[in-house]
Amino acid sequence: MPARERLPALNEEAAGERAERVDAPGTDPATSAALAADPATALTLLREGALAVHGRVTDASNAVLYCTVTLDGLTAPCAYKPVAGERPLWDFPDGTLAGREAAAHELSAATGWHLVPPTALRGGPAGPGMVQLWIEPDPDAPELLDLQPLDGVREGWLPVVRAEVEGGLQVWLVHRDDEQLRRLAVLDAVLNNADRKGGHWLSAADGRIYGIDHGVTFHTEPKLRTLLWGWAEQPLTAEALDVLAKLAADLDGPLGERLRPHLTPGELDALRARTAALRTSGRHPLPSREWPSIPWPPV
Repeated sequence: MPARERLPALNEEAAGERAERVDAPGTDPATSAALAADPATALTLLREGALAVHGRVTDASNAVLYCTVTLDGLTAPCAYKPVAGERPLWDFPDGTLAGREAAAHELSAATGWHLVPPTALRGGPAGPGMVQLWIEPDPDAPELLDLQPLDGVREGWLPVVRAEVEGGLQVWLVHRDDEQLRRLAVLDAVLNNADRKGGHWLSAADGRIYGIDHGVTFHTEPKLRTLLWGWAEQPLTAEALDVLAKLAADLDGPLGERLRPHLTPGELDALRARTAALRTSGRHPLPSREWPSIPWPPV
């Protein structure tokens, strides 16, 4: 039976529990942290391990199943997004979101920043799809987004957009002036990420920030939508310029070959052009006037 026909039954079985708090057997948050720091081992586990479904993220726009993956006695939690569960989009070809997620991980790894958790394409209970190491958010981590008065943005925060709260009060939506978030903003500009919501980054217990949900990336047309506009038009850091130079060289070599199965030739050309444009300008991009620059809903 085709995967698309099997998926509803699989989801119905799993949908009784919210995936964020499923207690899967044999897992430990420390295992995920250790694997995130050892991508080679994590990728072998994700590609070759046995997948078991334990729940579903019920508020995701596409099918996202919470699983464990086990290989040679090692078990870790992961997210599994089957291609059969992808919702059709008007501006992205059907069945390509999982590949874009894998490509985003490849590019993130090439930067050396490792902002995207280890991600692989493989088969699973609902057919081929993306599997990604599950990163459990740290409930005690400092907030990265906030609402602050128009005349009172606190030190260490950057305004993004005006918002209206209960009672008609106007405030700023702000994000932290954080080095890891700034790297993520650069990565998103390269990826052409059309959906960097506030819930699409996670603060982990190891102090690192991870970006997730990269299915709507790598479009040939400018589509950058993000909450990380606080550095707009500011000069890129020297570190970011070095990373962009490395990416430019790698895109004409091994990185380009690794991305080729996931992206069209036009998308690869557009990726090279975005990387070159960032290097030439030396600045974080400005919001577009031709495309909504803030994702909706923002969080």
